[in-house]
Amino acid sequence: MSFKVRSTGRLTWVLGLMVALGTAACGSVSDAPSTSGSSSTESSGGGLSASLSGAGASFPAPLYQRWFSEYNKENSGVQVSYQSVGSGAGVEQYLAGTVDFGASDAPIKDEERKKFSDKYQAEPIQVPMTSGSVVFAFKLDGVDDLKLSREDYCGIVEGKIKTWDDPAIKKANPDVTLPSKPISWVHRSDGSGTTFLFTTHIEAACPGWSAGSGKSVEWPVGTGAKGNEGIAAQIQQTDGAIGYVEFAYAKENGISMAAIENKSGKIIAPTPESAALAFQGETVPEDFALVIPDTANPEAYPIVGLTWLLLYPSYEDANKVQALKAVVDWSLGDGQAFAEELGYIPLEEGLIARVKEKVAALGG
Repeated sequence: MSFKVRSTGRLTWVLGLMVALGTAACGSVSDAPSTSGSSSTESSGGGLSASLSGAGASFPAPLYQRWFSEYNKENSGVQVSYQSVGSGAGVEQYLAGTVDFGASDAPIKDEERKKFSDKYQAEPIQVPMTSGSVVFAFKLDGVDDLKLSREDYCGIVEGKIKTWDDPAIKKANPDVTLPSKPISWVHRSDGSGTTFLFTTHIEAACPGWSAGSGKSVEWPVGTGAKGNEGIAAQIQQTDGAIGYVEFAYAKENGISMAAIENKSGKIIAPTPESAALAFQGETVPEDFALVIPDTANPEAYPIVGLTWLLLYPSYEDANKVQALKAVVDWSLGDGQAFAEELGYIPLEEGLIARVKEKVAALGG
């Protein structure tokens, strides 16, 4: 299934912003806690009035925060707060029923699905909202354009390549003066869907990688930072640093991004257009859990992924479920313009239709 992408613009956003402060509320199915926020059917904004709370992935946080802020401007009765706490914490809060929705860049695992079904006597719902790329962001004084072969970036994350003037990096960058400076690798310290996407690719692309893949791994080298926000900040503060972040974080903070070698041996710069090519011809399964470890498309940027909302099959508060449906519908309609401006990859129309159909079936 292919993905649409058009030219992107620039849109300012604030990392970590709580978009709208609503009362803490809990999604509910079966034995889930009762919702604690008050809601009514009378309000401006289409007659909806509800406060929704969500938590999870930092990967889509700039987009979610923008969506929820813009939606509230048009529908003042609906307030949505989103905490960028990482996919691991977001899944935990979702399973505990302490939020109205969770968010993750990694699909629900079998053990998480079992915990959910045991507690709620129902199956969890995950729906993709957008997609994007994970990039090698770096700060190296005097170097703006950097190419990394597979040997290079595998060696960096494995701790085998330790300095910027390593012969392997110099070979990929013959016209760049690389300093004899230690490489400071920065990775996530929290449970992270971005780490899942990144390590899923590294596991597929790097024969010497032994740490596996997942939301958390035992890194052989480097310094940890919390969230995409934390990695971006650490890189900005450290000359010689390199780490992995979602494209929008590097773009909006003006951090340089390396072009990297894909499976076909081509060096590809990270752009929404090159990342979108990785999804061409892919089939999104019924549960939406598409993962692309290492695309075979010779023109595609290779580190990409979907990001999902985690929803409950039913909610005790009818106003909340109606507001949630309306927010998702708007986000996948008018809200797609913001996805493009921030550098995310909007979903293809057929996939949007499937997501809307799934969300429309929520009970409450």
